[in-house]
Amino acid sequence: MTDAHETAADRSLRTTGGAPPDETGSVAGEAPIPLLEPREGIPPVIADAAALAEVTAAFAAGTGPVAVDAERASGYRYGQRAYLVQLRREGAGSALIDPVACPDLSGLGEALADVEWVLHAATQDLPCLREIGMVPTRIFDTELAGRLAGFPRVGLGAMVESVLGFVLEKGHSAVDWSTRPLPEPWLRYAALDVELLVDLRDALEKELDRQDKLEWAREEFDAIASAPPAEPRKDPWRRTSGMHKVRRRRQLAVVRELWLTRDRVARRRDVSPGKVIGDAAIVEAALALPADAHAMAALHGFGRVNRRQLEQWQAAVDRAKALPEAQLPAPGQAVAGPPPPRAWADKDPVAAARLAAARAAVSELAERLNMPQENLITPDTVRRVCWEPPQRVDTESVAEALTRHGARPWQVRQVTPVLTAALTADTAPGA
Repeated sequence: MTDAHETAADRSLRTTGGAPPDETGSVAGEAPIPLLEPREGIPPVIADAAALAEVTAAFAAGTGPVAVDAERASGYRYGQRAYLVQLRREGAGSALIDPVACPDLSGLGEALADVEWVLHAATQDLPCLREIGMVPTRIFDTELAGRLAGFPRVGLGAMVESVLGFVLEKGHSAVDWSTRPLPEPWLRYAALDVELLVDLRDALEKELDRQDKLEWAREEFDAIASAPPAEPRKDPWRRTSGMHKVRRRRQLAVVRELWLTRDRVARRRDVSPGKVIGDAAIVEAALALPADAHAMAALHGFGRVNRRQLEQWQAAVDRAKALPEAQLPAPGQAVAGPPPPRAWADKDPVAAARLAAARAAVSELAERLNMPQENLITPDTVRRVCWEPPQRVDTESVAEALTRHGARPWQVRQVTPVLTAALTADTAPGA
């Protein structure tokens, strides 16, 4: 496998001719090669301070970008913490680090602070990496690069296959990474995730440059790297699946109390909230408003719960029932910005016409640039500008509005002309 590894980037250019793959995402010319083993074998898991110091020194002395990935235990454990961190850099090889045994990786993060980090779907991994002290200043996101370049499938496996011509092992992405010790097949899978990440980065950089999109990508990467940590979501209980069935304020209060109780239990047990009780059970209890634990036990999702736990859930329902009217949650969550687009036609038909014209113009431009509309400009930005357009609609004022709503300079340059034209068109209803 050594020769295949060493020629991965060259092979990608040879098999694709420097162009992205076809609509199916397949590489023309050669059958993909299964990638079964890391080139230096599976590295040992770093689980103590001495081994971590050695790895930190080795990666600090390496050259070029560093490939970084993290595995979480979504669906098994509470929260989104990292349970394995994988890295690879030229001159240092690959490393697998156990962040449970080594919870502070700030020294490693500082050693790589000035290095470009290559991640796939960076926004998914950066929060859990930040928690353990790993904060990059420069990144290259291979998933986002694939979107900007117009690739139809941008999962890591699909990208490695279509761009480099190798097939990554599948099947362990959704396992419980909090398991200790981690089985060898899982470790092999984890090491292979960073095996060709820098090769993929190099090939995508060439493709973006060929399409004159490299500077656009760099602006996007800089925006991700410099973004502050996300603020905690307000009223997260409102995202309970099936909430659309819950109409009455008293029932909403039951959802809230059950959700908060479940969250406390899940945090204490360190398990996914869904493993405590499901969203469907919460919604059913809110609709039924059970009078006692016996009635609660008859509801779907609560039948196998023991008596003590049933009393805990019934107590949450009873607390919601006892709330005075003034403390009941409002039916809808207050949302900053324009109303949902489905309400525009009734609230402001002219704005609805503007939005329709703007959406059509952005869609056409995205198709011409061969990228998803949401990567060209966020739908929320388009809605905000259409709902409250500048007093004087010209290219300068539209560009200022886009910038104010967070659009990057490349997005402003591309979108301003078509959005200005859409906003100044005769969009009066019936015109």
